[in-house]
Amino acid sequence: MRGVGLLRIRPITAILLAGCMPAFAQSPEMAAVDRIFADFTTAGSPGCAVGVFRDGKIIYAKGYGLANVEENVPITPQTVFDIGSTSKQFTAASILLLEKQGKLSVRDDVRKYIPELPDYGVPITLLNLLNHTSGLRDYLTLMELAGINIDGVTTDDDALAIIARQKKLNFPPGSDYLYSNSGFFLLSVVVKRASGRPLREFAQENIFAPLGMTHTQYRDDHTSLISNRALAYERKDNGGGYALDVSYFEQTGDGAVHTTVEDLQRWDENFYTAQIGGKEFLAELQEQGKLTSGKMLDYAKGLAILEFRGLRAVAHAGSWGGYRAQLVRFPDQHFSVACLCNVGNANTARLAGRVAEVYLSSLLKPAEPAPTQQEPESKPLDSMKLSAADLAAYGGDYWSDELRVTYRLAGEDGRLAVKDVIGADLVSRPAGITHRVFLPVAADQFKSERSQFELHFNRDERHAIDGFTLDAGRTRGMYFSRCDSHPCPGTR
Repeated sequence: MRGVGLLRIRPITAILLAGCMPAFAQSPEMAAVDRIFADFTTAGSPGCAVGVFRDGKIIYAKGYGLANVEENVPITPQTVFDIGSTSKQFTAASILLLEKQGKLSVRDDVRKYIPELPDYGVPITLLNLLNHTSGLRDYLTLMELAGINIDGVTTDDDALAIIARQKKLNFPPGSDYLYSNSGFFLLSVVVKRASGRPLREFAQENIFAPLGMTHTQYRDDHTSLISNRALAYERKDNGGGYALDVSYFEQTGDGAVHTTVEDLQRWDENFYTAQIGGKEFLAELQEQGKLTSGKMLDYAKGLAILEFRGLRAVAHAGSWGGYRAQLVRFPDQHFSVACLCNVGNANTARLAGRVAEVYLSSLLKPAEPAPTQQEPESKPLDSMKLSAADLAAYGGDYWSDELRVTYRLAGEDGRLAVKDVIGADLVSRPAGITHRVFLPVAADQFKSERSQFELHFNRDERHAIDGFTLDAGRTRGMYFSRCDSHPCPGTR
């Protein structure tokens, strides 16, 4: 969904772009912001662009670090970034604009537009998708479990197929909240089928062009070129520089918007001017979701409703490959911060928060005091020991109809390891869960030490292991059956 490819900008072009940047008379606040991003200004480092908006104007915008490390191209306020899940608010806005046009209702069953989805016995509404209360398993997690790398090419058809193969939900629609990219991807399909145009075109005509967001688009073609686009990076584990971390996924809805901090100011200001949609539209976009139990959520429609040190805030972060993003708005102060980065270790929520603290310090409640003694990030698993023979009993090949892959498990140093992920097309795909190890924590139960992944093994009437259920964070209850008497599909 957020692929690679760059219309390269030579250093001389970058210099010309920098010359077109608005001039800001340096103030103590601006100097403080520069210090926040100082770590990204070391030679050869990717970095961030920041935009500070107040009362309808950009009061500070600056780039730190490199948009293209290979060619030493600096980041500027005009640099284009993939903003990952920060895109979700534009998808939600597109759905609500279609509702205003009378082409759908957020109370509609999603199967009205996407009949390929299974009938789970209870309707899943578009509102469930918008609020992350659908119970649908997260398709990005499903793709990871199926061994698909994010630098492989996947399309709308691939994403829809893997979602439609799921036989169960994580929970009944509306009964719980669990962030799921499946919902917002499906909303992009709804936009296309309800409007007759892909989300890329609908958002361009109804949001981006009217607001003058000339450097903003949904990117749904991994071969397309985007002028002045930053590549994304991860720091190498050995500390020896950076590696590219970009994606060829072509799906939209849950992500895929490419934009600049300057363009985001135009969108942000619409929450005050109501130029697009009107006041009722904006109120609906920011209306918090509610569970069937009556519990109010902190999530609206592609936007989180927060409190930041005593001030009301509306925000959404984004993360895809090595891109990181955050747009946070303080409505009562008519103040916002956009922070877009192209390196995976950038904590944009924290960076944007620190920038907000610089400008809003007199209005903020005191920060919570730091604990005197840091707790460990995570406690070691309370695992149990199994003999080599007992551990070997869990080994073998296990097939998932929903993922169309075989997991090959084997004992390894007292742990259970996924040795291979084999697709039904006979191609071994060494991505995602491959080589993940699980520790025994209870009878027939294993947990991954560094993730939320759990294996729960099932036994037949003879007490023989006949399969397992995998829980993997945003995807629960994935069943794998053991292939004993015959090879699993796709294995030799």
